[in-house]
Amino acid sequence: MTEQTRGRAYRLAACGVMTALLCVLAPFAIPIGPVPVTLATLLVYLSVELLGWKLGAAAVAAYLLIGLAGAPVFSGYQGGPGPLFGPTGGYLAGYVPLALIAGWVAEAARPLESRGETAPAFALRYGGMALGTAALYALGTAWYCVLSGNPLPVALGFCVTPFLPFDLVKMALAIAVAAPVRRRLQQARILP
Repeated sequence: MTEQTRGRAYRLAACGVMTALLCVLAPFAIPIGPVPVTLATLLVYLSVELLGWKLGAAAVAAYLLIGLAGAPVFSGYQGGPGPLFGPTGGYLAGYVPLALIAGWVAEAARPLESRGETAPAFALRYGGMALGTAALYALGTAWYCVLSGNPLPVALGFCVTPFLPFDLVKMALAIAVAAPVRRRLQQARILP
């Protein structure tokens, strides 16, 4: 097996592992309203930090497809089309733009990090995650308003405001955890 083929196989395996982690850990939920607090966004952040925007988004898309097929991988161990196409399904669908935006920015920050500019790299990564999370909130909240019939202020009060502190902490945690894990995976030649 050539080095290029082996690297591709390792990256796909890493993508599969992140999909599996999403499937196993995302169902744990703390209900605080119509949208529960889960580990899903933390795992999306970690996926793109470790794998980049392409494979990170692929891991998230695979997770959504597994849930759509009926596996109980969504919050509260739900599966099937109901959670994805119900009033809060926009937040699930929003994981894809979150992964694309945050992953693209994370890849753009890698040269800064390799030059030892850790503070600007952290700020750029954090900003990318915040921007991706804003896209997730926008899609999910619009979807919720349309399907539930609630006005925007009610939707923001139920579905956004309670989650902001949790997501801000998850972003910082993902960046802090991903850096040493990514270095280890690169040393093992699993990631480029």
